[in-house]
Amino acid sequence: MIKPYLLISACLLGTPCRYDGKSKPMSDDTLKKLNEKYTLIPICPEMMGGLPAPRVPSERQGARVVNAQGVDVTSNYRRGAEEALALAKKYDIKTALLKERSPSCGAGTVYDGTFTNTLIRGNGVTVDMLLKENIEVFGESKVFMLL
Repeated sequence: MIKPYLLISACLLGTPCRYDGKSKPMSDDTLKKLNEKYTLIPICPEMMGGLPAPRVPSERQGARVVNAQGVDVTSNYRRGAEEALALAKKYDIKTALLKERSPSCGAGTVYDGTFTNTLIRGNGVTVDMLLKENIEVFGESKVFMLL
């Protein structure tokens, strides 16, 4: 049986690629179940866009992404989103499981751009791009819907 591909945030797999240089790995049991059902394609759009880990935290400010030092990093986020979308197209990926609240991977909720831990409705740059191509996106708290 050929397993479908699943685009997944690399930090959820244990790769230390988050802004703080750490990861947010899912449980071993959850990862095992995902591996049984899908071929996982890990992505970190921020790093794919040229940003290091660790890096200065960033948040969405409307269409832009700005880091906590006031530097506009939108072009890095767009470049990373384009790379992630290219992978999705290459492998005909229809579904993604991404890190919630991220300015890149957040689906439905992101930080508001004030760096005060305030959440608002919205999507990360990569999620916006994937949704425009009819790729279904789930945050990690909705992983049960994929199992």
